[in-house]
Amino acid sequence: MSQTTYPVVWDLDVFFKGGSESPQLRQHLDETKSRVRTFANELKSFDTPTSASDASVVAEKLEEVADLLQHVSQAGAFVSCLEAQDMSDQKASALRSEITEINALFGSSFNVLKQKLAKTEDQVWDTMLEHENLSQLQFVLNEWRNQAKEQLSEDEEALISALAVDGYHAWGQMYNTIVGRMTVKVNGEELSVGQANNLLSHEDPSIRKEAYEKLEAAWKENDSLFAKTLNHLAGFRLSTYQKRGWNNVLKEPLEINRMKQETLDAMWGAISKNKEPFVDFLYRKAKILGKDKLEWYDLSASTQTDKKKLSYDEGAEFILKHFEQFSPKMASFSKRAFEEAWIEAEDRPGKRPGGFCTGFPLSQQSRIFMTYSGSMSNVATLAHELGHAFHSFALKDIHPLNRRYAMNVAETASTFAEMIVADASVKEANSDEQKIALLEDKLQRSVAFFMNIHSRFLFETRFYEERKNGFVPASRLNELTDQAQREAYHDAVNSTSPSYWSNKLHFHITGVPFYNFPYTFGYLFSLSIYAKALEEGTNYEDQYMALLRDTAVMSVEDLAMKHLGEDITKESFWEKGIELCKNDVKEYLSLTE
Repeated sequence: MSQTTYPVVWDLDVFFKGGSESPQLRQHLDETKSRVRTFANELKSFDTPTSASDASVVAEKLEEVADLLQHVSQAGAFVSCLEAQDMSDQKASALRSEITEINALFGSSFNVLKQKLAKTEDQVWDTMLEHENLSQLQFVLNEWRNQAKEQLSEDEEALISALAVDGYHAWGQMYNTIVGRMTVKVNGEELSVGQANNLLSHEDPSIRKEAYEKLEAAWKENDSLFAKTLNHLAGFRLSTYQKRGWNNVLKEPLEINRMKQETLDAMWGAISKNKEPFVDFLYRKAKILGKDKLEWYDLSASTQTDKKKLSYDEGAEFILKHFEQFSPKMASFSKRAFEEAWIEAEDRPGKRPGGFCTGFPLSQQSRIFMTYSGSMSNVATLAHELGHAFHSFALKDIHPLNRRYAMNVAETASTFAEMIVADASVKEANSDEQKIALLEDKLQRSVAFFMNIHSRFLFETRFYEERKNGFVPASRLNELTDQAQREAYHDAVNSTSPSYWSNKLHFHITGVPFYNFPYTFGYLFSLSIYAKALEEGTNYEDQYMALLRDTAVMSVEDLAMKHLGEDITKESFWEKGIELCKNDVKEYLSLTE
């Protein structure tokens, strides 16, 4: 039977033909902008509901919000794809600025609506929520109501949104512009920082070391600029929080992720008490590489030469085969994504580093971006992004306002999909060397979530506390990074990456504050789901999809209690997931004895 050949370049023309010069996109943006302005004007005459009979007017407004939200998201997703596939596309950068402005106008209008609704008297509000078109939106409406009560007045919040375009968001865009222009010379070759970053997993230690040193030097050269972008982003946030009377910098990220402080504390508490096995793994890895301790640039390196390589088609077939064992729906959905060119996987210059999945809500499709070069790690990344796309697919029949799930649960579906593939690859290894390489790959992910992400969380928490007292210079940011890395890795690495605060995009993203702990949450939360799926096989598919459909309409504590019967504010829940990762360490240590 001949092998299916899947396209390696995505199809974007199905949305808007002609890339950044697309007349269809131009028309979509102009119409959306005009509709957002009309919506903003109409809200001036929209009054706070005074009786239950206003429910139908409110429902009408919410349908308009849902539709506008989808139009803005469709354009935003398309431009994200354009920027990623070709970093030199100047027109795409201009379109990004335009979308930021549309988003800001829509965001502040949306906020006005929330604030007006929040002023509804309790009794009227409760009766209104019984209306047939509002009852399904109870959770999000109550969430908006609570958020609005903790914000400033409509005019003040609108002013913050307006000033953010050329203040807050502009600093984030400035960071991207500077990074886009940076190059380093490694092994005689001129590379973008993204390409040089990839060399930190190169099999030749001298190339890894050179890439690390050249990158550290390049980031250091620009550190005064990056200290400005980071300080001004944090400063804008802190000023906003202060005006609203918020003292805790974690208040917003916890609310966005619909989780309690106790849950976050329980998660980090369980991890901090269980780091020893992962420290043992790092020391064993160092020993295999002929060192007492790993250098920072050895963390992503493999100790094995017998590494499984799969062509893109083979990688796709591997994913489909193993998805099928857990969820035939996930397998058939992923097959469609491969066949219909939803994935940009080609290994070519000029692409942005990294990977992502973005949704096109009006078309009920997703697009996945990555660079595929044949490693099992690439296969796992591809599975990860397909997990994100499947999450959107599971929600396609749900009301658009009930699809807005947070990042911590967004990382759950993706990590679950990745886990299926990572586990299967270890079980199917052809030799001990291959098995060691694949276990190492799996454990590297555990180290990333339990140590690297922990160091980012420690750094960011401490930086924000210091930023409250004024500008934090680059030299101090380096010190805070070094301290956080040594603490999170339990001193199991000889060198650190003091410039990490400047080279990690996540610290400079304006969309989501504290873009770190949700990854670790998603990883451990999905381990519990995976354990359940292992017990039940394909019988678990319907329960899994039911869980995904609930991800945007309840707190994560309620989600875990309803679908897993677990209390996630207790360390014991998190320890179960960590235990599964410790088993990988045991197997690795015995194979490398």
